[in-house]
Amino acid sequence: MRISIFGLGYVGCVSAACLCESGHEVWGIDVDQTKVDFLLDGKSPIVEKDLPELIAKHRAAGQLNATTSIEDAVANTEVALICVGTPSLPSGALNTEYARRVCEQIGLAIRKLDRTFTVVVRSTLLPGTTRRELLPILEKSSGKTAGQGFQLGYNPEFLREGTAVADFFAPPKTVVGAENHATAELISALYAGLPGEFHVAKIEEAELVKYADNVFHAVKVVFGNEIGAIAKSVGVDSHRVMDIFCSDTKLNLSPYYLKPGFAFGGSCLPKDVRALSACARQQNLSTPMLYSLMGSNEEHVKRSAKALQGFGKKRLGVLGLAFKAGTDDLRESPVVELVETLLGKGFDIKIYDRNVSLARLMGANKRFIETAIPHLAELLVSNPNELASHSEVVLVTYRDEEFYPVLKSLSSEQIVYDLARIPVADNIHAEYHGVCW
Repeated sequence: MRISIFGLGYVGCVSAACLCESGHEVWGIDVDQTKVDFLLDGKSPIVEKDLPELIAKHRAAGQLNATTSIEDAVANTEVALICVGTPSLPSGALNTEYARRVCEQIGLAIRKLDRTFTVVVRSTLLPGTTRRELLPILEKSSGKTAGQGFQLGYNPEFLREGTAVADFFAPPKTVVGAENHATAELISALYAGLPGEFHVAKIEEAELVKYADNVFHAVKVVFGNEIGAIAKSVGVDSHRVMDIFCSDTKLNLSPYYLKPGFAFGGSCLPKDVRALSACARQQNLSTPMLYSLMGSNEEHVKRSAKALQGFGKKRLGVLGLAFKAGTDDLRESPVVELVETLLGKGFDIKIYDRNVSLARLMGANKRFIETAIPHLAELLVSNPNELASHSEVVLVTYRDEEFYPVLKSLSSEQIVYDLARIPVADNIHAEYHGVCW
């Protein structure tokens, strides 16, 4: 394919050289004549392992070209990759000025074409930016519409400085954001033969994936450092602790606990977060991320309470009271906290939880139920159908196959608020809302 790459910074230069190595013809475009001259001389304008050799090789072979002329680049290529910077503004917000400007210039060049051109954004952008800001600029400046005069997609990069060339050819994943199959296939073809999973997603999903990756990397660094600070303060080898921690790929380094849903609870997580936070304070350590966990968890409960109040309905049915499926444990259940908040707001509530009903008779939680939350125990019903007939809104707190027939029986005038992303959501007639989807 013939590809133009806008922005000869870190991502642009690496992408240009590596796409040449994959057999494509590439034009690099930048407003900085010095960067263009570097490429024309077969030299790398940035320091990156293996990059100078690739640039020299493909410039000599005539596969790699460079120019400051956007019109020439678009006229000679089929696909444009936008790799311009998106730095922070003083407020911390994202500066999209360079991306907007280059889209306007690409659009003016597309206006002169009598063929379809594909624009692929690689610059890091917040979800919605490509559609909300860049697409209108491309349409206005080109005089054409997306899907007819040009195609638009989003393709985030996951390159690490120092290992970028190796990362390009051995990616853990490739993400393509596109609105139609043809655009997705064309963008995917740029990386044909590379290992790793290919994910085709909506443009906004692809934009947010990049942020999820980078912010999680930041979370891991901060988490490791805060654990390290506590370890040092109590005379423990932090690297030994984290080596053991990282050996658990079933729960710790895994997709487990990383699915958006409701707040955490139970007998372990809240207690241990508070205990380690107290330990840090006793050692006169500031561990802001650790301290923030309980507050963030409580905010998630408040968001759900606000959403349920927003429906303007008072008769609420709750499917599941324990903190997770398959248990009768109500200790620090965020559902209990949520229900108590709504009771205080005047909600008429009925609750169905088979395990909690049994626990009232014989379980380890019998005393807790009788003494700590007797007012909630009085709201329990023995039949989920009784709950359904009572409720204007049904709150689903965890996945349980026993709940699904009841949910499917609800009418279109009832509302389901889902904390668990139930697998039968598409098969219910009620108005459906997810806690964070």
